[in-house]
Amino acid sequence: MPFVYILRCRDGSLYTGSAKDVARRLAQHASGRASRYTRSRRPVALVWTRRVRSWSRALKEEQRIKALTRAQKEALLRDGRGPASVGRLMPGAPESAIVEAAPSRAGRRPREGRTGRGPADHPQDLRGNR
Repeated sequence: MPFVYILRCRDGSLYTGSAKDVARRLAQHASGRASRYTRSRRPVALVWTRRVRSWSRALKEEQRIKALTRAQKEALLRDGRGPASVGRLMPGAPESAIVEAAPSRAGRRPREGRTGRGPADHPQDLRGNR
């Protein structure tokens, strides 16, 4: 199952994202390979996460959280309540709690980009093939 997560950056700002493997995504943020926003604001700390039922739901919840004001996001971090959830990681909990709850991707073909579409699906790539 996918997750929605919030990171606190070095400058105190909050970054919201979604991932199927939170531990791997956190490692990408820590190394500066996940997002331009967090790259210049390292180190980052995972302060909140919530498991949701589907990738579609994760993207919707991510957008909903991003639309909240900073005060509303801080309240979400404080009391742990938020958009419909299945579970969450309390601040300070070990990363292993996330990894154990995440489904295994073994044997599954990796997706290409966020949309899962390959280059042949893009119309601009097909123009030269007439």
